[in-house]
Amino acid sequence: MPVPGHRLHPSSPSVPSEVLDGFRNAAVAVVSDNMNRLHGTRQLKPFHRGARLIGTAVTVKTRAGDNMALHKAYELLRPGDVLVVDGGGDIGQALVGEIMMSRARALGVAGFVIDGAIRDVAAFTASDFPCFARGVTHRGPYKSGPGEINVPVAIDGMVVMPGDVVLGDEDGVVVFDRSVAAELMVLVHQQEAREAHALDAIRAGKFDNSYIGASGIADPRDGAR
Repeated sequence: MPVPGHRLHPSSPSVPSEVLDGFRNAAVAVVSDNMNRLHGTRQLKPFHRGARLIGTAVTVKTRAGDNMALHKAYELLRPGDVLVVDGGGDIGQALVGEIMMSRARALGVAGFVIDGAIRDVAAFTASDFPCFARGVTHRGPYKSGPGEINVPVAIDGMVVMPGDVVLGDEDGVVVFDRSVAAELMVLVHQQEAREAHALDAIRAGKFDNSYIGASGIADPRDGAR
């Protein structure tokens, strides 16, 4: 068994299309709510024009400011994969730029999630290629390693396993194991229906706040009763 720090594993099977299709239009906030609001990014920001991200996680763990392992991971990337990079949150050197983004698009990669910095930001903001990252710098990466591929990684406080479902929109990124997809999908659809009903009620002037439950705050209409 390879020693940690030296691991390079093959990619997990791609997430089935029926799972991806079930979440393709789901809001990250709603999915997060149904994972008890404990899982997901907090500080990573979208740098692309607004396309949604969904796909299969291919993970990379790299030394801060070094993208040698990312280049190696390109040998494994398939259409629909999401390159998820644990760069330790460092923003001193960019890990990807326009060339790596263009190459990923040509391979059919679904997008990037980078716990580190990017550069060539104008190319990303003009593109519909999904890219979430911690920051921006013009300073380029080193290419000497080390790094690992398809190992568990920590992204902005979120643990990502190789083969996880990755979902991103304007609010951020969440991931989950495909084995819980069916159960999670039911919960998401139930919340979507509740929220649609609440919005309809607001438009009709009938919204009822009672679902929140007792708050312990006195009703001012109670007076001195």
